Amino acid sequence: MKDSIDLVNKSITDFKIDNSAALEQFRIKFLGSKSEIKSLFSELKSVPNDQKKEIGKLLNDLRIFAEETYENHKSKLETISSVKSDVDFSRPGESIQTGAHHPISTVKNEIVEIFNRIGYIVSEGPEIEDDWHNFSALNFPKEHPARDMQDTFFVEKGEREMALRTHTSSVQVRVMENTNPPIRTISPGRVYRNEAISARAHCFFHQVEGLFIDKNVSFADLKQTLLYFAQEMFGEKAQIRMRPSYFPFTEPSAEVDVSCTICNSKGCNVCKYTGWLEILGCGMVDPNVLEASGIDSKIYSGFAFGMGVERITQLKYKVNDLRMYSENDIRFLKQFTPTL
Repeated sequence: MKDSIDLVNKSITDFKIDNSAALEQFRIKFLGSKSEIKSLFSELKSVPNDQKKEIGKLLNDLRIFAEETYENHKSKLETISSVKSDVDFSRPGESIQTGAHHPISTVKNEIVEIFNRIGYIVSEGPEIEDDWHNFSALNFPKEHPARDMQDTFFVEKGEREMALRTHTSSVQVRVMENTNPPIRTISPGRVYRNEAISARAHCFFHQVEGLFIDKNVSFADLKQTLLYFAQEMFGEKAQIRMRPSYFPFTEPSAEVDVSCTICNSKGCNVCKYTGWLEILGCGMVDPNVLEASGIDSKIYSGFAFGMGVERITQLKYKVNDLRMYSENDIRFLKQFTPTL
């Protein structure tokens, strides 16, 4: 009798139920009025009295096992049936969209990589700065126009005047205060200026500023460094021109233009139809700035430069309105998804 029960138990376990027809066959075979389990129960009367209790328990367990197996498969088939009514499993699946870095981040990282190749390390600092690091240590006189409200976002006034930094040159001051020459560093980050928003300007933007201080550093070193950068970023045919300018923290100073890649130097609204686009300011570090940070200007000299990442991105991707970078228009951002 026990062998018969074991055989039926194995038969239940091995029975394949993958549709409603098979489920009904299972019910008839093991739970119907003429099922194998019913047949075993009918044989219980011939079992010796001293074994009836044990065999009866085995038969009850077998019936319960068959009923649970039936109900479990019935529930699974009903679930699959309800899902199939809503979903067509023959349809191809939807592809997962590939994300992309924001173009500003992509270009900033590329700038950092270019200067890393010639030995520049990255330095960072706070976006809310005190007057010393943002202005005074950089040779800004008290009456300088950049200190006025129309250019700077002041966040606190008092004994220690604070403002949103107007350039990442403040990071360079912190580096000079805490590092002995030679110094070769770049400072990427976000800066703020109280300016009217247009296709060419915004109240916040991103800069990468560079600083090189050592013995016998010349303006020729500066020019060659910037030419190297322009050709690495825009291609071997890129040209630069330097125009005399003025910055409180450098002397002599220059504005640097690069040949416009948007119109191939033919003239467009971005380059104001000149064929050139200003990308950065630069110059030899003013001795007063070196001395203010504790560096002997009689022994050391250096150069500094600063560029707007948005302007570089405009040239690289031929975007004619920098306001698009901060509007979060998915149609615009999707254009920078990498091709796999």
